[in-house]
Amino acid sequence: MASNVIRLASDRVNPSLLSGDSNPRLFTPGEVITSQQGFMRGHGTYMEDEEIKSSVAGVMVQVNKLITVKALKGRYVGEIGDVVVARVTDVQQKRWKVDTNSRLDSILLLSSVNLPGGELRRRGVEDEQQMRKYLQEGDLISAEVQNVHSDGVLSLHTRSLKYGKLGQGILVKVFPSLIKRRKTHFHNLPCGASIILGNNGFIWISPVVNTEGEDGGGFTQNLDEAVSKQDREVISRLRNCILALSHCKMLLYDTSILYAYEESLKYDVHELLHQEAMFDIAFLTQHKLRLQE
Repeated sequence: MASNVIRLASDRVNPSLLSGDSNPRLFTPGEVITSQQGFMRGHGTYMEDEEIKSSVAGVMVQVNKLITVKALKGRYVGEIGDVVVARVTDVQQKRWKVDTNSRLDSILLLSSVNLPGGELRRRGVEDEQQMRKYLQEGDLISAEVQNVHSDGVLSLHTRSLKYGKLGQGILVKVFPSLIKRRKTHFHNLPCGASIILGNNGFIWISPVVNTEGEDGGGFTQNLDEAVSKQDREVISRLRNCILALSHCKMLLYDTSILYAYEESLKYDVHELLHQEAMFDIAFLTQHKLRLQE
């Protein structure tokens, strides 16, 4: 009978990566954040014995007098303007339900998408009948958060040609707290791949696709086009690099992923799944980022 093996935290995270002053302080549930008066408690905190304590395991974020603790693990909490990668789960009347890794299913209204050819007109009965022709269950899309309702449901839109249905590629899921908020989350990396860093923790890696001259309104897919072996190797290497950085709880953005890719070239793609290679890549990537600072 196989025995259950319990992995300690020290075995899962390389301690050498957590040394240094530039790493944020981690708070555990029940730990005192501050006993000073004059601070307001935000999400992830509670008041006890006139002290502000953490209610989740995470990093403290202070904005003026407001103290919040951002959980390292948890569901995605959306904000207006966030870029997300999502999967369509249901087609309903004048709307699609999509999974954005949040607590509740998100909504994409028929009026919030581009029509094929970029037509600007009111959506009629014919458009409603052809909804499954545009997007159907299981399709992956990139979108932007348009509104956050009072119950936490996110309303999305794809009214830009950079958003829409995703074609061939690979989806990587990480904790949303590891995605660094940047001005742009769409990147064509010099290594020969495109990457979409969704704020919701869903990352899409695909071959570089030239979309100029297309008039599909964000609904075209390149499923019939064969992806070369070289592109597949680049995509697989990027995926393993992202998993290595995620395993060591490092922030993910274009620079950190590119540095990790460069450091990974001394390994074969399959070797990047070994724990020693993950730690090595993460450590060298963090060292490069510190030198850049």
